[in-house]
Amino acid sequence: MNKTRNIIKMAVAGGLALTAGDFLLLAQDAPAYADYDAFSSSPGFPIFTINNLWICISAALVFIMHLGFASLETGLTQQKNTVNILFKNVWILSTGILLYAMWGFNAMYPGEFNNFFATGSWFAQSLDDVSQTTDAYNAGYTWWGDFIFQAMFAATGATIVSGAVAERIKLGPFMIFAVLLVGFAYPITGSWKWGAGWLDDRGFYDFAGSSVVHAFGGFAALAAVLVLGPRSGKYSSHGIKPIPGHSMPLATIGVFLLWLGWYGFNGGSVLSADPKLVSFVFVTTTLGACAGAVAAIAAAWIFLKKPDLSMALNGILAGLVGITAGADTVSEFSAILMGGVAGVIVVFAIVFFDKIKIDDPVGAISVHGVCGVWGTIAVGIFSTNPDHSVVEQVIGTVSIGAFAFVFSFIVMMILKATMGIRVSKELEEAGMDIEEHGAPAYTHSPGME
Repeated sequence: MNKTRNIIKMAVAGGLALTAGDFLLLAQDAPAYADYDAFSSSPGFPIFTINNLWICISAALVFIMHLGFASLETGLTQQKNTVNILFKNVWILSTGILLYAMWGFNAMYPGEFNNFFATGSWFAQSLDDVSQTTDAYNAGYTWWGDFIFQAMFAATGATIVSGAVAERIKLGPFMIFAVLLVGFAYPITGSWKWGAGWLDDRGFYDFAGSSVVHAFGGFAALAAVLVLGPRSGKYSSHGIKPIPGHSMPLATIGVFLLWLGWYGFNGGSVLSADPKLVSFVFVTTTLGACAGAVAAIAAAWIFLKKPDLSMALNGILAGLVGITAGADTVSEFSAILMGGVAGVIVVFAIVFFDKIKIDDPVGAISVHGVCGVWGTIAVGIFSTNPDHSVVEQVIGTVSIGAFAFVFSFIVMMILKATMGIRVSKELEEAGMDIEEHGAPAYTHSPGME
């Protein structure tokens, strides 16, 4: 009893000064409360409240990542397509969350299922559902807090694709593709690990989504780019034509917003306000990002003969993607190694894809796809948990990446055959803002003179 009183005092006075062990001690014998009023007066409610509050704050931080993606993609592409890119980001987030509510969340976390595919159910939970209240008490957060946190993750996959196919894809087909990718493909592979499916049964580990989110989006982007083709004039007999983005300040703002949001992405994946584990994940996440930036700067300066800002920015993101799968289970030094290797990998991956004429304006395939695979496999190398094996990590990331690639390739081929997916050469040259949206991003945009 004294232990319980002390924990409650800590919850009220210290806010986040709690441990997962303390919470579990209270939750072990949790009674089945008949209603929320009874539940809210229970001894464990203060801890439950703080844990759930952290989940909701984390969801808000992950939401900020979508502003980061929009800013980064806009900055690294041409001014004449700014409105088009921003419009796509609005569509992805809005439809992604609605579809995740109606089908995806219950398909990704189905409970008992066949370990490969769950049919899901419509969004029809009652606020007075006693089972949800009791389950939430034992889990440490509400069903609704978990939903909104996971929903912010879900939309990320299509956002990754958005940057890779920018400046030459038709708006309508892309909108259909994004709906199918977020609404149906993502929950399937997500259930394989986070829904206790077959990859989870094998011991595959992905703490916050190096593969479940990032490699998924990266390989979906690769398939889409292969079907779509490069931007006009990008590759010719004279070599590779640089098509610089129109605002490096905007791109930089986008990366720092993404970095900020990543604290919710990884820190929220602790799924409690455990002060020790949340702060540790913040540290490994930060070290991975910093190491990725420094390594990418060094690699670009040595091999490309210049301190390239775009490579530095992608190095930050590469380090963040690289540490995401193991942020809670590797040492601080290992986090630096994982982020640093990702920073080097991303430089050579971007150059490689350019050489084989795969046009990715923002480097999304390299950052999220290639570095997502690296970060997942690295868990098997650096994890402090001996149960994490390289073999299972390879099986997991290859399975998720392959499914995303095949699904996206098939969908894009169908859209290409039925609707067409590329804008005309004339529209590509003029830019999509004026022609498709009827409005420029800036008053001094081409065509407004």
